[in-house]
Amino acid sequence: MDVLGLISNFIRVVENGSIAAAARAKGMSPAAVSQSLSRLESHLGVRLISRTTRSMTLTENGKRYFEKVRHIPQDIEIASQAAATESRPQGPLCIATTAAFGRHVIAPLMPAFNQAFPDIEVELIATDRNVDHRLEGVDVSIRIEAQLNDQLIARKIASLPFVFCAAPAYLALAGTPSTPDELSQHACLVFRYPTDGRFLPWTFTVNGQLVNAKLNAKFISDDIDIIARIAVNGGGIARLASFVAQPFIDNGQLVPLFCHDTESVPMTIFACVHERSALNAKVRAFIEFLEEAIRE
Repeated sequence: MDVLGLISNFIRVVENGSIAAAARAKGMSPAAVSQSLSRLESHLGVRLISRTTRSMTLTENGKRYFEKVRHIPQDIEIASQAAATESRPQGPLCIATTAAFGRHVIAPLMPAFNQAFPDIEVELIATDRNVDHRLEGVDVSIRIEAQLNDQLIARKIASLPFVFCAAPAYLALAGTPSTPDELSQHACLVFRYPTDGRFLPWTFTVNGQLVNAKLNAKFISDDIDIIARIAVNGGGIARLASFVAQPFIDNGQLVPLFCHDTESVPMTIFACVHERSALNAKVRAFIEFLEEAIRE
């Protein structure tokens, strides 16, 4: 039994004032509309409309029922429009990301994302401070593990390697360290978290245990691209995310260290929203696009 169809016919009868008028509006015969009302009343077990040859009035049960169901067709239409909208991601999308990840990973992907989702207008906030999703209108933020907090719903989207590297000129002058223990004898270029002032530890896995290398912090900065530039110009050894280091390695400006014997703990990347309802179509589209692009 199509109860929604029966309800729709009942609503149309009440709104049009008669079975005949409702039948004309619905493109049905008066007999079909009348039978529809009878089936609905039988389904409910109550009389909804008192009908005579000359008049039609709602019973008390009919009045109460009409007040409860009169909004249903409109709600169904609104829901259908919402579903259609959700299937075509559109509208403004505010993305917050760490500065380096935004500069080196997300920004180059934006033209392709725009081609895939032309109805989404992106605003990109590239910063290493902690953004407030609600206060700043951020839809989704891309964060490393150290930036997570209990107020966020985080989804891991990637693990990217760190690369220890230095310029050929520095290695020719200071020598090439063969183990992380030797880092204390070298000039190390250290990143400091802008949010809380902590140093980003240089963490390795040794015999299944996490070990933080002892560092000789020669230069300190809260901008990883500054550290990379100092390294390229012979300032010391840097620990860089692969997406920062790889172009310099490819053109010979930096040389990777500890490539085979030592495993560095990777950088874990998370997509974060402030509540589950924020995972709408455009946010999901961006997260899935980013995950796929990183895998490639």
